[in-house]
Amino acid sequence: MATILERNKNIKTPKKTYAEHMEDALYREVWEDVNNEKTMRFIKKYSRHIIYAVIFILLVASGIQIGMRAHQSKKVATAIAYETALSNLDSNALASLSDNSSGATADLALFQSYLLDKDEKKLEKLAENGHSRDFRDLARIHLVAVRGNAMSAPQVEEYLSELTTKDSPYYYNAMLLIAQKYLSVGEQDVANKWLDRIINDESAPASITGVAQTLR
Repeated sequence: MATILERNKNIKTPKKTYAEHMEDALYREVWEDVNNEKTMRFIKKYSRHIIYAVIFILLVASGIQIGMRAHQSKKVATAIAYETALSNLDSNALASLSDNSSGATADLALFQSYLLDKDEKKLEKLAENGHSRDFRDLARIHLVAVRGNAMSAPQVEEYLSELTTKDSPYYYNAMLLIAQKYLSVGEQDVANKWLDRIINDESAPASITGVAQTLR
C-alpha cells in the first residue's frame, strides 16, 4: 500500500487554462502600473532632492578627480625640481624645495642642501623638525661628527640618547660614537660598557662589531 508521501509524488500539478494565464498577465500588468504610479509620485515628490543629490555626487566625483590630478602634477613637478636642483648642485634650490614639500622628500632635499653648503643650521632644523625619524637621527649623527670635539662625553651621550634604542635606524652607530667619545677623553671603562653592548649583540652589523672589538 503506497504511503501518503508516495501518493503525493504522483500528483501532477494541474495545467493552467488560457483564462487563468490571461488573469495572471492582467494581474502583472496592473501590479506594474501601480508600482510605476507609485514610483512617479515618489519622483515628483522628491524630484528636487534627487536632483540636488545627483548634482552633489557629480561635484564630489569631479572634485576627487581634480584633486588626484593636482596631487599627481605636484608630485611630478617636485620630482623634476629636485632632479634639476641636484644636477645643478644648487643648495638654495634644494632648501627652498624642502620648505615647499613634505615627508621624506623635504627631508632628503634639506640634507642634500647641507651636504652641498655645510650649513649646520640645516642639520639642526632637520634634527629637530624632520618629517621622518630616519633623517632626524641621521642629522644628529652628523652634528655630533661636526661638533663632537666641543662637547663633553656625557653631552654626546645625552644628545644621542634617543638613538640608543633599537627603534632608531642608527642604533649601533650612535653607541659606537658614544664609546669613541669616552675613549677620546680617557674613560675606557665607560667606553667598554658601550662597546660590550655592540659586541654582545648578535644583530649588530659585522663592520661595526669589528670596530668595537678593535677599540675594546
